[in-house]
Amino acid sequence: MHQPFYREADTGRYHLPWVYLHAMKDYTDMAEIIARIPGARATINFVPSLTAQIEDYAEHVQAFLAGDKEALNDPLLRLLACERTYTPSERTFLLSACFRLNHERNLHRYPAYSRLWQLAEYAKQHDAVDYLGQSFFSDLVTWYHLGWLAETLRQHDFTARRLFEKGVGFTRQERFDLLVLIGKLLQDIPARHRALHQQGKIELTTTPYAHPIIPLLLDFNAARETIPDAMVPQEPYPGGRLRAVEHIQLARESHARMFGHVPNGVWPAEGAVSEDTLVLLAEAGFAWCATGEAVLHHSLQCNVREVDGGTKLYQPWCLTRDGKRITCFFRDDRLSDLIGFEYSRWDTQDAINHFMHELARIREQTRQMEAPIVSIIMDGENAWEHYHENALPFLTGLYQRIAEHDDYELTTFSDYLRQHPAQAQLPRLVAGSWVYGNLATWIGDPAKTRAWELLIDAKKAYDAKAGALDAERRAMAEEQLRICEGSDWCWWFGDYNPGDVVRDFDRLYRQHLRKLYTLLDEPIPASLEQAISEGGGQAEGGGTMRRGGAGA
Repeated sequence: MHQPFYREADTGRYHLPWVYLHAMKDYTDMAEIIARIPGARATINFVPSLTAQIEDYAEHVQAFLAGDKEALNDPLLRLLACERTYTPSERTFLLSACFRLNHERNLHRYPAYSRLWQLAEYAKQHDAVDYLGQSFFSDLVTWYHLGWLAETLRQHDFTARRLFEKGVGFTRQERFDLLVLIGKLLQDIPARHRALHQQGKIELTTTPYAHPIIPLLLDFNAARETIPDAMVPQEPYPGGRLRAVEHIQLARESHARMFGHVPNGVWPAEGAVSEDTLVLLAEAGFAWCATGEAVLHHSLQCNVREVDGGTKLYQPWCLTRDGKRITCFFRDDRLSDLIGFEYSRWDTQDAINHFMHELARIREQTRQMEAPIVSIIMDGENAWEHYHENALPFLTGLYQRIAEHDDYELTTFSDYLRQHPAQAQLPRLVAGSWVYGNLATWIGDPAKTRAWELLIDAKKAYDAKAGALDAERRAMAEEQLRICEGSDWCWWFGDYNPGDVVRDFDRLYRQHLRKLYTLLDEPIPASLEQAISEGGGQAEGGGTMRRGGAGA
């Protein structure tokens, strides 16, 4: 479960709404599905940059409901709760924002919402947007939030059911009631997951604080372990090791505060690992981590699916360096990517049957092994909107089939290791991530490398000036630097991603860097006025997800 920091650096308001929208849909649904099904178990990873924003949203919604009319710091939520007539600029914003969801699965399934889209398209084609009235926009912002509502709530929550049944002419009170429901969902997420953890239904894990690509903080040349001619900055990231240690330690502290325990396992951001990264994770106290299948291919210098019947993939591996030991699990890219990219287009039962057939094949391959483990590791939010009913039928059926099968046991990584400590020693670990087993998604081409160079310059300014700041200002600058070090900015840079999304993240990244210079009382470089990347491609799934392997 991951989102970067979307709060605008200069205003504290949210530029993009994905934290609270995914919270009211995917984070809510996943917990409820696991809670409902006997035998269902999973490992759920929360990135601190996400949980901090969930808390922030929950606090601001509650403050608004308590009477602070200026508390809402997300423009969509403000317009959902708005009591007055929308301004022309607000109407333009709503027309742009309130159709940003899967049209087939979550828009046209509702006749009233589909009609709003048809009216908007007709108005835009005939230069008649000004004729769309107040009720159109109040219904539009309401339906957008209903479209993002958890599938597990739609039939059982009174407020949700009443709004879905009404369909049109939503009153201010009804929109207020929907905001109350959203606030409750945001507030419930930490406690709900703590309870599931205490019940043994889930294991909760973390990621270094702001989702940085730690191998690159430590050494840009890590990218060249798989792509020798990767374009990297000419100088290392200043003080990168200390920065990595700070992100790791803050993650452990943040997780303990949010969920009431110190995590045993860690998902490095994007599964990005290197030998030096694993040493830092082990030194911090983590017992295990996980990454992509292709990293194992590169590290063992063989196709692990073709050697020894593929058994090498279905066991944990230990890495021991400098007296530190950590266990590493490797993602089954084929099964994980089938769920992430393929099964959403299949009939639900056909998809479940196919998955069970694949499991049976792996079971036959690994019968000589004492305790083979299949690691299914998924993006926690972006796959499900492509499924019928947000994947509720698929996930419910799949969990039930596996849980009821005599040959399979749903477990968590820590519980597995308590019964079956890793024995196989990994002779070396080649740096890479869960995307193709390399680091090319974050570095190696002109746009991505330019983004790193801008960050290097900002870090130098920070090193020169932070020590002279007062404690409050320095703390703000430290947090701002952490935000700038997150992985998502470079994820989006590149001509293979959609142009509008690339421009959003490009602007937000440069704004975060400008804010850092402002906090340091340093002049803002002219280079931060120049766009880094324009995008313009049509990446699969809108670019929010990547497959683990090209042939997966």
